[in-house]
Amino acid sequence: MNLAAAVLTFREGLEAALIIVIIFGYLKKVGRGDHWLPVWAGALSAAGLAILFSVTLQLIGAQFDYPAKGIYEGVTSLLAVGMLSYMIYWMSKQARYIKGSLEQSIRESFAKGASWGLFTVAFVTVAREGVETALFLSASAFQSSGTATVIGGIVGIAASVLVGWAVYVVGVRLNMKAFFKFTSVLLLVFGAAILRYAIHEFEEVNWLPPLVAQVWDTGQWLPAGSPLGSVLQALIGYTSKPSLMQLIGYFSYLMIMGFLVFGPTRKVQAPAPVPVEAQVQSELSTEKANPHAAPVEVGGAR
Repeated sequence: MNLAAAVLTFREGLEAALIIVIIFGYLKKVGRGDHWLPVWAGALSAAGLAILFSVTLQLIGAQFDYPAKGIYEGVTSLLAVGMLSYMIYWMSKQARYIKGSLEQSIRESFAKGASWGLFTVAFVTVAREGVETALFLSASAFQSSGTATVIGGIVGIAASVLVGWAVYVVGVRLNMKAFFKFTSVLLLVFGAAILRYAIHEFEEVNWLPPLVAQVWDTGQWLPAGSPLGSVLQALIGYTSKPSLMQLIGYFSYLMIMGFLVFGPTRKVQAPAPVPVEAQVQSELSTEKANPHAAPVEVGGAR
């Protein structure tokens, strides 16, 4: 089993599951619990799209021979690193606002009288996670066997569904801040591993110079093709004979992304909220000055 694939699909699958939990929880809170069908339809459609995308990537890659195959795997891996890096950075800065953003989208959907707007909310949010996961799994399969990657992906998804069910039905509480911080560290290591593999492929087709072809050789103690070597290759990008270019890319990625995700952030003081009474007085004054103007929504009601 590809442990990296299992961890990533668990993390991404849990994000998607928690999104669905937030949507269902809000629908229940506002007395719209009967609108579950478009939510499930959107989530399952997005999951189907992700599976189709992953299968398509693998089928395309199977059509190539070297050097085209090396270029394809290198570019695909590089795209996976880019999307994974953006996802980790975005979640580190925006995770606290997801719940409010989802609830606002649901309110807007009901305001328009179209419950199928819930389909779009669920589809877009889950599809983002699904496409990222599919691209990562495709890149991960280049370094490991396809069967091991599929098994790892299934295990990760199953675990995320189970945890999502426990959160919604049983009421299990998770320390999400600690969970996402820990898994972000793991995903950064996975990203560095995929980047090292992409550099390796570009070296094979002479797109990048190795600088030093072999910095060390640990093959006599831990061959890359051994059971432990294969696990470490999938998890941390282990290779028994790394080039200098691969090492530079690997550690530079960890340092730069580590600083962006976990480094100090400047806190910007939010403006003081305007009291509701002041908003109402302002809107009443506007209506008196312009009686033909359209009424302004206050607190979600006209």
